[in-house]
Amino acid sequence: MNTAIAVSGLTKRFGSKTVVDRLTMTVPAGQIVGFLGPNGSGKTTTLRMLCGLLTPDAGNGTCLDLDIRCQAAEIKRQIGYMTQKFSFYEDLSIAENLDFVARVHGLPDRRNLVMVTLDRLGLSERRTQLAGELSGGWKQRLALAACILHRPRLLLLDEPTAGVDPKARRAFWENIHDLAADGMTVLVSTHYMDEAERCHAIAYIAYGQLLAQGTVQDVIASAGLTTFTVRTTGDNHHTLNTLTTALRKAPGVDLVAAFGAALHVGGADRSALLAAIAPWRTDPALIWQDDQPTLEDVFIHLMARSQDQYAAPTGNRP
Repeated sequence: MNTAIAVSGLTKRFGSKTVVDRLTMTVPAGQIVGFLGPNGSGKTTTLRMLCGLLTPDAGNGTCLDLDIRCQAAEIKRQIGYMTQKFSFYEDLSIAENLDFVARVHGLPDRRNLVMVTLDRLGLSERRTQLAGELSGGWKQRLALAACILHRPRLLLLDEPTAGVDPKARRAFWENIHDLAADGMTVLVSTHYMDEAERCHAIAYIAYGQLLAQGTVQDVIASAGLTTFTVRTTGDNHHTLNTLTTALRKAPGVDLVAAFGAALHVGGADRSALLAAIAPWRTDPALIWQDDQPTLEDVFIHLMARSQDQYAAPTGNRP
């Protein structure tokens, strides 16, 4: 199997709102693919269609070579799906929660399987601790353990590290890479750029539509952005603030984002961008430097290009 997920024209509507709009996407087998996009972009809805919890209104596709429309029950048996909400019994221990999950799946030799999984994710020393006493990072590790207990071929992870500290996030991603090294495919939604850069490839979705897909380097290159970093020569923060206000209104400037004591300024039309910043490049209080666009620059640029279908029409806002 070279492709774990392949969907074409995938569409889902809720009432008059199209949440996923003709989505076409592939996920190679054995890779970690980051699923990026702003809140409300359709990431969770897409994951639920892939694992058979929702039926598409249009489009078709396969997940693990199984049809997402008519073989949903078979798909569910071969995937692990980790939701945003912690959904385990807080008055049971880690080991008891995993044993319960093993019973639900009807897994043979469940006691040994639970012990092996505890050891694999570094949970053995906490096996008797109640789930309700765990910090966010340890809860996420328990949730991941439950997802892989039945040895799935594919993991669907919906913002798995939201709200956990950087150390716990790093440990979680080490676990993910270990699983992928063993041949498991992972599709993970995230808002963190550093996590996206840990993936083999990324797919960017905005308000139901896929805008970019490929390696991080490919997505950055395909955005076609020209970027500059601007700093002040001294304690001239007011100059930087004035520049920010002016450039956000200037034609040819597609993004202005603060990064510490500097600004990233970028645009897809290099000539128009250069014309917009020309009056400011002679200011002795500002230092301009040609720079390479970051994934976050591209993320902001794509968001600016996207149309939020939930926003109130212009002129009708309260």
